[in-house]
Amino acid sequence: MPRLILHVLLLCCLLPLSWPGGAQADPAPYVLDRTEVHRLHSRLLQRDYELYIGLPPESEAGARLPLLFVTDAPVAFPVIRAMSRRLGREGPQSQQMVLVGLSYALGDSPTVSRNRDYTPSRRASSAEDSSSTYGQAEAYVRFIREEVLPYLAAHVPQADLARRYFAGHSYGGLLGAHVLLHHTDLFQRYILSSPSLWYDQERLLREAEQLAAKRQPLKAQVLLLAGAKEQEAPGRRPRPGREADGDIVGNTRRFEQALRQLPGLQVQRQIIPDEDHLSAFPSAMVRGLRWALPRR
Repeated sequence: MPRLILHVLLLCCLLPLSWPGGAQADPAPYVLDRTEVHRLHSRLLQRDYELYIGLPPESEAGARLPLLFVTDAPVAFPVIRAMSRRLGREGPQSQQMVLVGLSYALGDSPTVSRNRDYTPSRRASSAEDSSSTYGQAEAYVRFIREEVLPYLAAHVPQADLARRYFAGHSYGGLLGAHVLLHHTDLFQRYILSSPSLWYDQERLLREAEQLAAKRQPLKAQVLLLAGAKEQEAPGRRPRPGREADGDIVGNTRRFEQALRQLPGLQVQRQIIPDEDHLSAFPSAMVRGLRWALPRR
């Protein structure tokens, strides 16, 4: 009898751990299905990065599919991953793809990593922000071309490296604009959402207008997007170093006008009603998926 009582007491102690609705001792992390995280050491940059890989559904596993590269992967990857699967399966409004999320450098904060890797030039005045290194986009583009692409070719069999598309928002859009003007062949389609074209006294805008004056031929398809609320209020001066400041809508339209003068470029622009710099991204990516990956 004492042994039976002891067993009952032990059962009562253990029961709450497994009772439905009770607290779990060690909750499992939430994992997106059909995704992988690959760590890649860059010998060019002497830094480590992660590539977030979103694979197609198993029904498409044998197919060779286009790649969509997206900057700011910790934020952007889960949003685009969820929307692409929904549009591709339940719409269907877009085709399947391999999603490649470009992470920040391991050990760096997001601010430090993107300030350095996504900006194509140093700030005009070091007094604007001396806490970060800027202007290493050229080196980062080499990393994508010479290290990321060969790695994907070797490790992601579903990837069709001949079909490479780019998506970036804010500083990510600035990086994409730089690649479009100076390394156009790296991608065939560019989704540039709220690009920070104000950066470095509108340097990229001026570069685009110089190319337009020369009628420089570039071959690519471009979708420019911005939120309707991303306009400078009358009489308000932008604060140095703030991405959301400046007339992003006006700069996007000015960039479009320059791009339309370049033979070989196909350009579209969409201004998204009721959205600002922070909220425009999800809507822009839904539009970008439908545009870059239309269902056949």
